[in-house]
Amino acid sequence: MSQAEKVEMPRRQRYKPYPAYKDSGVEWLGEIPAHWEVKRLKLVTEHHVNASELRAIAPDAEVSFVPMEAVGEHGGLDLSRTKPLAHVANGFTYFRDGDVVVAKITPCFENGKGALANGLVNGIGFGTTELHVLRKTPAVVDRFLFYVTMSDAFRRLGAAEMYGAGGQKRVPESFIENLPHPLPPLPEQRAITAFLDGETARIDALVATNERLIELLQEQRTALITRAVTTGLDPNVPMKDSGVEWLGEIPTHWEVKRIKWAAQMVSGHTPDKKVESYWQGGDIPWVSLADTGHLREVDYIATTEVMTTSDGIAHSSAHILPAGTVIFSRDATIGLCAITGAGMAVSQHFIGWVCSPRLQPEYLLLVLRSMTQELERLTMGATVRTIGMPDVKSLAIPIPPLPEQEKIVRHVLEHRAQLDSLVAKIRDAIARLKELRTVLISAAVTGKIDVREEVA
Repeated sequence: MSQAEKVEMPRRQRYKPYPAYKDSGVEWLGEIPAHWEVKRLKLVTEHHVNASELRAIAPDAEVSFVPMEAVGEHGGLDLSRTKPLAHVANGFTYFRDGDVVVAKITPCFENGKGALANGLVNGIGFGTTELHVLRKTPAVVDRFLFYVTMSDAFRRLGAAEMYGAGGQKRVPESFIENLPHPLPPLPEQRAITAFLDGETARIDALVATNERLIELLQEQRTALITRAVTTGLDPNVPMKDSGVEWLGEIPTHWEVKRIKWAAQMVSGHTPDKKVESYWQGGDIPWVSLADTGHLREVDYIATTEVMTTSDGIAHSSAHILPAGTVIFSRDATIGLCAITGAGMAVSQHFIGWVCSPRLQPEYLLLVLRSMTQELERLTMGATVRTIGMPDVKSLAIPIPPLPEQEKIVRHVLEHRAQLDSLVAKIRDAIARLKELRTVLISAAVTGKIDVREEVA
């Protein structure tokens, strides 16, 4: 087995329970160690944190600024951003070193976004208003409090309490204040956090190793496609200069042509969004930026997030592209592509190539996916990224004879499937590691396992 095929998993270890338990009186919790107490979090934390203590700090002093994307899943803050205190003192959530911050909005809460704040600039942080802040009292260790917020029960019960409509549901402050949770004596809290620090670090290291394996396999996947569509499958074939910088040398019997000479290029369009009859009850698939996530994963697309109507097509510049059309995104995320599995239209953010009999759609798809660096070179704009139509029309590709195109496609798909199978296994291992991490934290902070001897 190669290094890239090794899926790292930890050895299973059995932890013993506590010597004696008692009924907690809390349905979701069940029994807890006999010497532990149950307290509502509001009794062991200062939840209503305000910034009045900052009056002694100069308004131009730099402090850490933490938007939601800087809050890690399962711990950690990206502290690369700072702002003057005067710029963030109003309209942002205040916290300081030692506070625990928890995302309140879906899906960030369910995904485990939260952290123990440490290393803040001047010990002070301001962040998104979508954070709850818990400040420890002398009754609780800050890292124990952090692990409580990382536990499965905390996240599951909090998600059940969310309020709001659609995608803007939030965990209420009352949930965090009133949650009953078991609390061991302070020395035991410290022992539990020391145990969890070590075990979660070990699990996180295994996750990082497996994520690196996925990166290596994906690099191998890209190299497989690029090599096949630019040099062919015969290592002994005579080569010639393609005359195209990104291509380099290609087999002497191959041609180089602009795509527009080997396929009919069709630009996309959006029917008027204000006209109800163009969209309500639509049954014509219409590829838009809403399909970006799907296009990252598939070779063929037959269904879309948004559908238009025949009325919308008739009263706009949109066209129904035939099945087998290669579609290509030229805005936002550049170069996402797939083959249509049915007749469908595309928005103005996409173009379609209807291949001539001399160009197999699957081969064109693979070539486009090997052109990442060339597409990046042609991309314009910092905020709204796009490739101009003149550059799209100038794109040139290698074109081998049709039988060779078909052979290349079969070769790539076969070997790519093997790599994808390995990636799927490693992703499954990562999911199990993350599940183990959550289970271990939950078991330790609720007293289901006794880890005191592990630390000793």
